[in-house]
Amino acid sequence: MCDDITEDWPRTLRLAPLDFQYLGNPDLTEGVGNEQGHREANPGEHAEKLAGVPFTVVDNDGSPQGKKDFVFWNPPLLDEAKKDHVNKFIYVSVLNAHQMKDLKVIQAKELFVTKLKESGLDYVVIRPTGFFSDMLEFLKMARKGKISLFGNGQNKINPIHGVDLAEVCVSLLDKSEKEINIGGPEILTYKEIAELAFSTLNKKPKIATLPVWAIRIILPIMRTFTSSGTYGPVEFMMSVMTMDVVGDKYGKERLENFFRQAPLD
Repeated sequence: MCDDITEDWPRTLRLAPLDFQYLGNPDLTEGVGNEQGHREANPGEHAEKLAGVPFTVVDNDGSPQGKKDFVFWNPPLLDEAKKDHVNKFIYVSVLNAHQMKDLKVIQAKELFVTKLKESGLDYVVIRPTGFFSDMLEFLKMARKGKISLFGNGQNKINPIHGVDLAEVCVSLLDKSEKEINIGGPEILTYKEIAELAFSTLNKKPKIATLPVWAIRIILPIMRTFTSSGTYGPVEFMMSVMTMDVVGDKYGKERLENFFRQAPLD
């Protein structure tokens, strides 16, 4: 079943917060870790090293509190890498950046790529299509009974599992490539991914679509009346889902297996 959601787009936007931007590994936002991935004993010193400004650690303010996650977006690590004589700097950017250079999040990523190329360090820029963890949004929507797509759902993507990406990163340490486009072993349309999500749950597919012409009307309105934190992810999602995002095939992990092993909550 496939519906047009032109009249229902505000609710749909809330139901489909896809972030193909690297959201790749949620574990990277948990706690405080150093450049080698180990937990840092002194979070204040580590934060100062990342941000280059003084930090004060508040570890007990007496007020009710829950878990907090802090994310540094493109922290200033190049100077630290030079200082520590890093042999190779591997940076994960995004595929098709040249087609989305008017998006602020892409501009930030590509600015870092430019700085990396000018740094004098040996480097490689990896441009993945998207991650399996991003595709979990399809599964979440399917559990609620309906998946909403931007465009007609026929554009293609070959997302990659984080394990396969990690293996590629390691393999590039002694290679001469400076930039690679990377995806997983399966090329699927967004509609096929939606159908796969329903199939995994043994549910009848119910898929709605928002036409491209409606997207072109919605985006300027969102830029005018919402913050970049609101329209930015939606703008990126709309851009990605209305173009083919296909990289060279790597790895062996399959999206269907990933869906079947996904936690229920």
